[in-house]
Amino acid sequence: MAAVWAAAFPVVSSLGPHRVWGASACVGYLCAAVAVLSWRSLGRAVSVWIAGIGAVLVPLVVLVLTGGAQSEVGVVERAGLLTVRQGTPYLADPQAVVEVTPYLPGMALFGLPGAVVADGWEPLRYLGDARLWCAATFLGCLWAAGRVLGGRGTGQLVGAALIASPVVALPLAVSGVDLPLTGLLCLALALAARHRPVAAGLALALACSLKWTAWPALAVVAALLAHRAGLGAALRGTGVAVAGTVLAVLPSALLAPGPLVEQVFAFPTGRGEWETPAASPLPGRLLADLGPFGWYAAMTLLAAGGVAVAVSLWVRPPAGLVPAADRLAVGLCTAFLLAPAGRFGYLALPVLLSVWARLAEAPSRVAPARSRVVAAGSAARPVLVGGDR
Repeated sequence: MAAVWAAAFPVVSSLGPHRVWGASACVGYLCAAVAVLSWRSLGRAVSVWIAGIGAVLVPLVVLVLTGGAQSEVGVVERAGLLTVRQGTPYLADPQAVVEVTPYLPGMALFGLPGAVVADGWEPLRYLGDARLWCAATFLGCLWAAGRVLGGRGTGQLVGAALIASPVVALPLAVSGVDLPLTGLLCLALALAARHRPVAAGLALALACSLKWTAWPALAVVAALLAHRAGLGAALRGTGVAVAGTVLAVLPSALLAPGPLVEQVFAFPTGRGEWETPAASPLPGRLLADLGPFGWYAAMTLLAAGGVAVAVSLWVRPPAGLVPAADRLAVGLCTAFLLAPAGRFGYLALPVLLSVWARLAEAPSRVAPARSRVVAAGSAARPVLVGGDR
């Protein structure tokens, strides 16, 4: 299925980076399938690494070297350069839609390496590609989340399979700007599930300073902390998250309040001067296309969906990592489906959250049973003394 899905991109996509990814990933997935069928013992491990090479490594290297990327990569790199020059990532008077920065100031961090090496040695400039730093942050967060979950988390093979899957491989190769957000949300959920409110709040603050679509996670993490560690822990975690987000956003809010509101909030919701390219035919977008009444109807439904998720968190708070990830996924799906502007690709975020949570928790469910068997076997083993040693 992955190979078929990837093969569609060179045929139907109008975006060059997507076509490059589809061609490479299709070959990788097909070779991975052959490996599974050919080697019974090592086929699964070999197939995962083949899929990763074809769907992640090859297209990412090709696209970085050729400069092929979705437009948001250039937006993030420009945001980093503007932050260095003027202290804020927003142009005061953008002249085209590609000059709009629809992200909160924290996203400019991934453009800072590009600003540093912009005038450096030519081969060194490739290291300034924002996708590389987005991918590194995502992978680092997944590794850290696994450590938080007791060193179990997703095993090496399972984790590699997740990264090689289309839901991660495609954005990692062509864009990557949503991956740091996803990784930080996974880390925040893992920390909250292990009763670490301050650390969870810090991870949330970083996520919430990247894109405001991370803000629903505040309620989910607070509900999880309240259920697992008490109201005090929930308040500490939420306080750290809110304070950290404010500190990250405040400089730009003071230096460029108008551009920040216009580009970060008005533009993505279809109310800005420039029309957002996020125009997939989702329910909210279809309603907004009907005119002002349709836009307000979409916003009303969006608010109602948010209230419904908030009520569910109050009535039945999540008791663990998987329920919390599912509740956040439902909230994000509701937001993406009912927002006046959106893309089908945004739905990869909630899908990844739910899948990762199940993979991360699966080993921990098995471990206690295995430990009991080992302990029972040790107890039953006779003790050897004296000359019997």
